Amino acid sequence: MASPEGAPVPEEQRLGPVLRRQEQVQAGTTDQRLLDSEGPSEWVHTDPWRVMRIQSEFVEGFGALAELGPAVSVFGSARTPRDSKEYDAGVRIGRALVDAGFAVITGGGPGAMEAVNKGANEAGGTSVGLGIELPFEQGMNEYVNLGVDFRYFFVRKTCFVKYARGFVVLPGGLGTLDELFEALTLVQTRKVTRFPIVLFGTAYWSGLVDWLRDTLIAQGKASMHDLELFHLSDDVDEAIALVTKEVGI
Repeated sequence: MASPEGAPVPEEQRLGPVLRRQEQVQAGTTDQRLLDSEGPSEWVHTDPWRVMRIQSEFVEGFGALAELGPAVSVFGSARTPRDSKEYDAGVRIGRALVDAGFAVITGGGPGAMEAVNKGANEAGGTSVGLGIELPFEQGMNEYVNLGVDFRYFFVRKTCFVKYARGFVVLPGGLGTLDELFEALTLVQTRKVTRFPIVLFGTAYWSGLVDWLRDTLIAQGKASMHDLELFHLSDDVDEAIALVTKEVGI
């Protein structure tokens, strides 16, 4: 057996922790394969390479947010109009959280996320946006002063939880519901230290709460105690008090 250059290939080869013998021995060296620009490119679409991309997203996200300090994640719809009461409430919530000593984390997009980032930014606070690569949404809103873009939802959601000491959930769609139930599940199963969750907008959320109580809990799929995992509010000051009451800064 010989290498492409004609040099003999050893019968036993050690590559880090891997031992190769006989027909498993590879020609060339690891550095040679790394520096060979004419080799096949299919490897960038393989699962091992995806693992490296996932790892790099965790590293970048953790590195950007490690020194953030106390923060609250706020979720809400990207479709919230700027001239709506919900948008105005988002601005006031972002401002109030900064005044209370917290950084603000949103998904970095338009609508309710933009409103919260705007309030935080205008109050002189840290306004974080954790964006996601999507085919149909805009990029980071202009009020974010610390932003990270992600390819993978689960990496992004880990950062939402890891660096937040509480959640405020404004009216939103499927993405907002996903983030809400992720937080509720983590608290219920004690995968995270319990943190406060506030649903802002009683009229919007009351139907969901009724279903949780009258269907989910009534049929034994959850317990009445689970309704204590979150609070409902229509008042900005009350929401801020609820989401920060268990947090010492």
